[in-house]
Amino acid sequence: MSVTTKTVSGTASQTVLRIYMIVFFIYMFVPLIIMVVAGFNDYSQPSVTVWRGFTLKWFGELAQDDRMWSGLVNSLVIAIVVIVIALPQGLAGAFLITRVKSRYSGLLYAVMVSPLLTPGIILGISTLIFWRNLGVGGGLFTAILAQATFIASYAMLMFMARLQRQDVSLEEAALDLGATHAQAFRRITVPFLKPTILTAAVIAFLQSFENYNTTIFSIGGEHTLVTEIGSRMRFGLSPTINVIGILFIILTVIFATLYVLFRERERRLGAAQ
Repeated sequence: MSVTTKTVSGTASQTVLRIYMIVFFIYMFVPLIIMVVAGFNDYSQPSVTVWRGFTLKWFGELAQDDRMWSGLVNSLVIAIVVIVIALPQGLAGAFLITRVKSRYSGLLYAVMVSPLLTPGIILGISTLIFWRNLGVGGGLFTAILAQATFIASYAMLMFMARLQRQDVSLEEAALDLGATHAQAFRRITVPFLKPTILTAAVIAFLQSFENYNTTIFSIGGEHTLVTEIGSRMRFGLSPTINVIGILFIILTVIFATLYVLFRERERRLGAAQ
């Protein structure tokens, strides 16, 4: 009797799990499918219920949209510079908290994490006001600094999680053997942090590229791809927005495939050794 009960319970659990997975994938992919289909619809508004025929003209309109392309360039420039600023800041903060033992470490941690808890609007406005008082108007510079304030905190948390698992005795042994602190950091710590550095760079790029709240209040008269899309929503969206989504989906699939192939190549090389 107990065996039968367990069998029925296991079958019911598998059924519930399958239903949940089906609902989850529908929830995740149906909006993307609708967006892709609407990008090929010859209708002035993004729609799949009103079908006017297959077309590629929205790709042509996007290619001629100078503000979209300039916004994309600005987004890429901001994201790259934010990575250059945020990662060293986050790494320095992680070292300060994990390696320097002090009764003020808790307070220091709270201060350095506080940008994550601050609304993006506040970060953007305060950055703009601060630099405007120093004679610097809103633009890419202020947007970069505003974004870096909270993205550095993300990087710091990631580096802290990695550094807490590092065997500090390896650095101490290197110092005892005559290595300088810079050499020990370059030869031991950096290779250990390499996976986290790459991950933090990707997270920082995505956080910067898709950021709207902080950017819109700190960028002044300039614009990024996200802020341009947001500003156009007041007048109704064009299917060119769907085309942007299609292109990002294609790029995501390409990079994900390359990443999987790269990891598989590393696994095979590791197994061969």
